[in-house]
Amino acid sequence: MSEIKNSILIVEDSEVSISVLTDILGDSYNLHVARNGLEGIDMARSIIPDLMLLDIILPQMDGYEVIKVLKNEPKTSGIPIIFVTALKSVDDERKGLQLGADDYINKPYDPLVVKLRVDIQMRIVNHLRTIRILSEEIESWMREEK
Repeated sequence: MSEIKNSILIVEDSEVSISVLTDILGDSYNLHVARNGLEGIDMARSIIPDLMLLDIILPQMDGYEVIKVLKNEPKTSGIPIIFVTALKSVDDERKGLQLGADDYINKPYDPLVVKLRVDIQMRIVNHLRTIRILSEEIESWMREEK
């Protein structure tokens, strides 16, 4: 029996960064790619990925605006987001985290750090999914017992 892979939406305009992230994560996860902020929002709404890797500097709409939109919509507000960016200042990192990002990774990427941070977020996603499923099963069982 094969295990279902978690999905990641990469929102990134740099082909080099997309290639690097694909090399690091492609064997472990189902990857989807959007090349600008508006496309990223549309794809997030349609596929509801398990995790999103979001660049800040993007054409059409920057990552800060993208996260604001996604965190304000019930359908997408629960998607964990990791900013992946060349912006290295503490102010940029603080802003991203205050807007609801779950983590912040600086470019250039350290492959092991990227893999470990993504794996940590996926463990959290999978634990929460298990809790939700068990909770629904308990609720269903309790309704049947009445």
